[in-house]
Amino acid sequence: MIDEPSSTSAEDRLIARYFRPLAKHPGALALIDDVALLTPRAGHDIVLTTDAIVAGVHFFPDDPPDMVAKKALRVNLSDLAAKGATPAGFLLTFALPTAVGDGWIERFAHGLGADADAYGCPLLGGDSVSTPGPATISITALGTLPQGTMVPRSSAGVGESIVVTGTIGDAALGLLLRKEMANTGRWRLDAQQQSLLIDRYLLPQPRNPLAEALRLHASAAMDVSDGLIGDLAKLCAASGVSAEVAIKNVPIPDAAKRVLAADPTQMETVLTGGDDHEIVCTVADDRLESFRAAAVAAGVPVTEIGQITAGKGPPRFVGRDGQPMVFKQTSFSHF
Repeated sequence: MIDEPSSTSAEDRLIARYFRPLAKHPGALALIDDVALLTPRAGHDIVLTTDAIVAGVHFFPDDPPDMVAKKALRVNLSDLAAKGATPAGFLLTFALPTAVGDGWIERFAHGLGADADAYGCPLLGGDSVSTPGPATISITALGTLPQGTMVPRSSAGVGESIVVTGTIGDAALGLLLRKEMANTGRWRLDAQQQSLLIDRYLLPQPRNPLAEALRLHASAAMDVSDGLIGDLAKLCAASGVSAEVAIKNVPIPDAAKRVLAADPTQMETVLTGGDDHEIVCTVADDRLESFRAAAVAAGVPVTEIGQITAGKGPPRFVGRDGQPMVFKQTSFSHF
């Protein structure tokens, strides 16, 4: 155990015991300073992103602490992946209720450290405070990439294919299950299907192995966190274009298809519910075959779902009947 002199504060002892072992990068300065030091390689840019997760909003207070930690880091890693960046490190700030004990913090740190090692994204520093309100975890992640090669959301071109990674909608359905387990019976899910949906809500799968392929092939890209419909609309608005997507092409996992068979109205949840943390990108025709091959090599499934079109209207999502679909809400919004 790390030596903890009695003269140190409880906060200092917490940091020394649980988080200093995670600060393996020399720029973290062993967490004994107020800053960290990161020197990018010559000819590289630094990409920064930050996301916070709050108990009762992004996770349940009784979710496993190690899974909460992994989710907090992974939602940021997903943003780096969408830009084509390689993780370089992260800053952690958390506000925890005083009732949270050492056992919770220990499990949290264990999960965070496991993912920091797995994704090559070490802890560089941060801050810790107590709060009378819900637990809040905020992470600022840093990545690097060759200078001038970041994939923006503002460069989609007319005629380019729209491609998404993984599957869409399972995390949002998993959240509904987590809120009301009785949905398992209503949707006629078996135990494995139930587990798959809840696991997708609980633990995102950031597509960092695809980052280089995105940087080399994609014109525009972004993380799908607030729902495919709303996030594609953001990409199109930033690029000054529109899009048309065939619903039949959207990759929906078998467990979600079972839900839709029992309750077709959940299609809106699938397309607008969020928490997918997949990537939507646009790829020109002359790069599409090479991108597919790179995705196979990276072990990341990709699916073409539509095409970028001229105009500045919102993307059209066309149903199996050939008619545009209309949704009450296009994406998750905090406000």
